[in-house]
Amino acid sequence: MNIFEQLQHDYLLNQSRRMFLSKCVAGVGSAWLTSMASKALAGGSHGLPDHISHIAPKAKRVIFLHMAGAPSQLELFDYKPDLKKLNGQDTPSEYLAGQRFAFIQGVPKLMDTIYPFHQAGQSGQWITDRLPWFEKVIDEVCFIKSMHTDQFNHAPAQLLLHTGNSLLGNPSIGSWVTYGLGSENENLPGYISLVSGGKAPSAGKSVWGSGFLPSVYQGVQCRSKGDPVLYLSNPDGVSRNMRRQAVDTITKINQEAYDSTNDPETLTRISQYEMAFRMQIHANEAFDLKDEPEYIHELYGTEPGKESFANNCLLARRLAERGVRYIQLFDWGWDSHGAAESEALNTGFKRKCKQVDKPMYALLTDLKQRGLLEDTLVVWGGEFGRTPMRENRGGSEMKFIGRDHNPGAFTMWLAGAGVKRGMSFGETDPIGYKAVKDKVSTQDLQATILHTMGLKHNKLTYPFQGLDQTLPGVTKPARVINEIFS
Repeated sequence: MNIFEQLQHDYLLNQSRRMFLSKCVAGVGSAWLTSMASKALAGGSHGLPDHISHIAPKAKRVIFLHMAGAPSQLELFDYKPDLKKLNGQDTPSEYLAGQRFAFIQGVPKLMDTIYPFHQAGQSGQWITDRLPWFEKVIDEVCFIKSMHTDQFNHAPAQLLLHTGNSLLGNPSIGSWVTYGLGSENENLPGYISLVSGGKAPSAGKSVWGSGFLPSVYQGVQCRSKGDPVLYLSNPDGVSRNMRRQAVDTITKINQEAYDSTNDPETLTRISQYEMAFRMQIHANEAFDLKDEPEYIHELYGTEPGKESFANNCLLARRLAERGVRYIQLFDWGWDSHGAAESEALNTGFKRKCKQVDKPMYALLTDLKQRGLLEDTLVVWGGEFGRTPMRENRGGSEMKFIGRDHNPGAFTMWLAGAGVKRGMSFGETDPIGYKAVKDKVSTQDLQATILHTMGLKHNKLTYPFQGLDQTLPGVTKPARVINEIFS
């Protein structure tokens, strides 16, 4: 090693030590992080750290169904008969003054919902005719019709919904949950994300990233066809024993590196190699949809070997059975603009509804008949809503119908884990433009999800940049929506 290489080595070594100490509180915090990473390495569930207040959980796991692109609540669940009377009229100036839009220009026209609504179930909830299967389980869900956000572009809104911040670099809610509770299954990740629709969400992998938390808590993206994780299978000519020897050798090298640098990310790498080795058996078994009987495939509308929302819903149930703590499904293609046939409300929207309708019904039905719904929280929704006025960016609006982004109001639904059945919470104004009663922010939703898992959002903290960081953020108040629980 020449003098330049020696100086570079010493510099990086000292930087690693300073980085480690700057990210952890002195003494106890440092020892705790090392302890947690070591337990993750061993594959065990580490349980709640001492500094987290523990309340009785309602749910053991969460399945979050994110319709990436933001479906129109006005075409699905938020029935507004006043829009029929106002259809085609200029939008009043009070709805436009001081507002920011992604595509609306000038004075847009108000637009009636383009699909019929009716009341369904014993609860009499209003629902579109686009979801005939889902309406069979409408009495199982609680609609929150007063959701609102402060972001009107996809990526920042998705980040805010899942990480509590519209900027990059913050942990996703699944990472917070696994940081607080660990995993029930040492052979599978505690946090798994699945993607359908042909594209990843606009915010990319950051919506299942670990941010400033140790990366051992980040979500693992898996696939519903082929190997669940790329390169999980051994290459031709490589046996499991050979892979075991390779992992042991890499672990020894990484352990020596950790002993000399105290970098916790080295322990993360060790645990990831060990997890990958265990997953070679257990993940392939968990993701093998061919194990399911024919009536289950008929229920979900699944096609083994393909990547689809239906397949991912069935995988979510299989992962829930196997103790995965947080399961995230992203289905791309809900950006209901009028610029292209694939995205317009009168064309592509119908296709997306058909793709998710039966699988949503099947997931809730299957979880319930297996006794899993009572301790599984299912969450459905997009990152914001859609405007009651028609998009008017010119060119294609006469052929393809679209609504612009609307952060002021959108609908989400929750089911299971003690959530009241057949209920509607919150209201929007007469045209569905703004939430006006029992308003629920994205931070409130995050606090509620953590609450169902037995975690207090203001007590689940991690020291970073001189503050005890929380999921909803340290500057934005949040409350648990207790009204929606039995």
